[in-house]
Amino acid sequence: MSEESAQPQADVQVDDAVAEVTIESTQVGEEPVEVVSEVVVEPADEADADAQAPAPEEVDVVEVVEEDAPVVVVETAEAAEPAGDVAGEAEDSGTDDTEGAQAAPKDAEESEEGEEGDVDPLDEEGDIAADYLEELLDIADLDGDIDTYVEAGRAHVSIVTDSQTLVGKDGKVLEALQELSRLAVMTEAGHRSRLMLDIAGYREVRRKELLILATEAIASVKESGEPEHLAPMNPFERKIIHDAVAAAGLSSESEGVEPRRHVVISA
Repeated sequence: MSEESAQPQADVQVDDAVAEVTIESTQVGEEPVEVVSEVVVEPADEADADAQAPAPEEVDVVEVVEEDAPVVVVETAEAAEPAGDVAGEAEDSGTDDTEGAQAAPKDAEESEEGEEGDVDPLDEEGDIAADYLEELLDIADLDGDIDTYVEAGRAHVSIVTDSQTLVGKDGKVLEALQELSRLAVMTEAGHRSRLMLDIAGYREVRRKELLILATEAIASVKESGEPEHLAPMNPFERKIIHDAVAAAGLSSESEGVEPRRHVVISA
């Protein structure tokens, strides 16, 4: 029967490792024998890590400030809030100023629109037609002064010239130019025009001739009691006849189709 007794442990250095050896004594028969019961190998670095690691030294942090160094002020979140409020107020103020700056031109535009709205449409028609005819005279290299006025609810444009070129035979060129002038007004103003055009005083002369013709026709109807048929006329000329007949207390009407449309006077 053998007896075992524990022996103290021993550390053995093997290269870079430390071996912890546990030796036990036992007896085999009558002879005592020492037996290694346990061997634990631990690297020398890890074994001595705690022993070799120096304790951290306490270091006093000293802040060195140079005399000429600039001072930097760091604001906290609470201190920065007022700046944000000021920025917000400045932004709001900028918005108000912008709206105010935009309002001024708008008021000016409204004022201009109001002034334009005060312009008489008939005066505007005359101005548009006058500009159109002035360009036409320049292209045709013809001389003439242009006058505009409003009479009997119509815009009137008159070209003062000694030439009959723009009048034509029986006023046909004049009638064509009048229609072109009305189209120019409608294109720019956006509405139909009843503008009257006169060139070289042709219409005034023709008016006098028509009044004489109307007077003679009225006298004939009153004397005979029979309707009087006049020669074909354009709308402008027929209007002069109708006005003269109405002033004399008789009746008149237009019959036929252009260009053969004419006035019939009856009692």
